[in-house]
Amino acid sequence: MKNVKFSILLLPLAAAVVGLAVWGPEALAQYRDQGILDQVRIQEVDTTETEGYRYSLSGNEKLYILSKCLNSQTLPESEQSAMTRTDPANLNYEELTGSYAFVENRKDSSGKEIPASAGIELCNQGIQELQKLGILPEAIRTLTESTYSAVMYSAIDVPEPRNNVLVWKISLSTKKQNADKRNRLLDAYVDADTGKIYEFYARVDFSSWDDVDADEIVETWAEYMGLGKPREYEEVNPLSETTPYFKKFSFSGMEEGNTIVTVGFYEGINELFLKISR
Repeated sequence: MKNVKFSILLLPLAAAVVGLAVWGPEALAQYRDQGILDQVRIQEVDTTETEGYRYSLSGNEKLYILSKCLNSQTLPESEQSAMTRTDPANLNYEELTGSYAFVENRKDSSGKEIPASAGIELCNQGIQELQKLGILPEAIRTLTESTYSAVMYSAIDVPEPRNNVLVWKISLSTKKQNADKRNRLLDAYVDADTGKIYEFYARVDFSSWDDVDADEIVETWAEYMGLGKPREYEEVNPLSETTPYFKKFSFSGMEEGNTIVTVGFYEGINELFLKISR
């Protein structure tokens, strides 16, 4: 008789347990939702691993990659190099030949299409900075859209495509015949992210190599680029340039490689240059 009464007492408890098992999770979820829904919560997320194949390179690494890409070009342009004019987002890197590729681009690192005017403006800022540092003469004129062209390129380390540099190639337009080139920038490569000028050719207002302090120019430029101290390049071939007035320097690059930087001058046309290509 006692067992029957005990069993009867257990029935409500068992029913309560079953009800809690069936309806408890749903009720708990609704309770939690009330504390989450219709509320804005901010959480910091580390995006450094999800920004695609472009990542932060040192100044020496960027200089090295760009110099390799410029030196791998075939000039005048061949049909093969013309075929590299495409959107890098659609590139099949396995089809690119060689270790380095210089590919015409129309978008910045965020994927936005950038007009040529942005490259010219960025180059003007770079010129002003080089003038303040004494690398370029104050007389160098401001660039205008009517007289200059700007084309964006991606310099890519093909085996490791995340190693790439986005640059503007700035050139004095050839559309105007017999254009006055005095105190003008002729060509330059400008970092599309930082505005730093990697390479330039400019007509200046002095007429002798004696007026050029190559050591001071390259040391100041190296500090501006964040490259460290330059080393004088000792294995100089006197026939490597089309002018006898030049001096070469070496900077550490990637792995065992180095980048050769040349400061030179063409007398007669009064052209000063600093270049990282051959």
